[in-house]
Amino acid sequence: MNKGKVLIAAPIHEVLSKGLASAGYELLWHENISQDQGFEWINGCVGVITSTRLHLNKELIDAAPLLQFIGRMGSGMEIIDLPYAEAKGIRCIGSPEGNCNAVAEHALGMLLSLNKNIDKSYNEIKKGLWLRDENRGSELEGKTIGIIGYGHTGAAFAKLLRGFDLQILVYDKYKTIAQEPHINVCQSIEEIQAAADIVSVHVPFQEDTFHLVDASFIQKMKKAFLLLNTSRGTVLDSLVLHRFIKEGKIKGVALDVWEEEPFSKMTSTMRDALDELISLPNVLVTPHIAGYSHEALYKMSLTLLKRIIK
Repeated sequence: MNKGKVLIAAPIHEVLSKGLASAGYELLWHENISQDQGFEWINGCVGVITSTRLHLNKELIDAAPLLQFIGRMGSGMEIIDLPYAEAKGIRCIGSPEGNCNAVAEHALGMLLSLNKNIDKSYNEIKKGLWLRDENRGSELEGKTIGIIGYGHTGAAFAKLLRGFDLQILVYDKYKTIAQEPHINVCQSIEEIQAAADIVSVHVPFQEDTFHLVDASFIQKMKKAFLLLNTSRGTVLDSLVLHRFIKEGKIKGVALDVWEEEPFSKMTSTMRDALDELISLPNVLVTPHIAGYSHEALYKMSLTLLKRIIK
């Protein structure tokens, strides 16, 4: 039985494609689709699988009168106009638990590299420099880390940090967090600003998280601190980071996301800010790959399949 067409607008694992085909769906493959091309291909589809490439806004949803479900590979449902889609009876399905461990491992790797000067000293070795004293690292033991946002990814990161004998502070504006032995639940973000040596951000992009970490936030930090962001680039005010690193208020920055990405979508201002930032030795930037592991692709695909055919 043909249940209708599903637009595949993102890389997926074959567990999802084979599962949808077995369930009776016809798949239209356009992984590298542009937003404009979406209007051409979504018409007549009952479902769409997307990541960050295709945004299901009101106009695109209206171009798909048969649409029944939208599957999101990964976390962050801001690419979908959720109220409009749900008002039209369209199921909006996420898979945040599918890549939360991948993001958590990436955040931990970046934190260790930054704290131990691994990337910095390796690049110096390639230049023929053998600098020991200049690359003396710091240990996580005894430090305090503040995790802002305690959804799937924030919780997965806290889980990985258990063995490092540091104090883990967690805060989530929208979630009641059950107290666990290895975490300390904060009632306000100010508690993190008062105590943290490290801040890691794990929040979705929405109106009240835009530039959550800005000049005011940084100035309220009691200690000089390490800053990690593996969530959305727009939660940091990118243009102030260089200043606070140079002033010593921020000891180091590890980012997997940028306010405008990839390079082809950056304004000259944002590209200049990125170039200025990565010229500093205590900065690590990766190209939005934290949740992009081979295993995560499978887990996200399987999660979506189960929820779509349920």
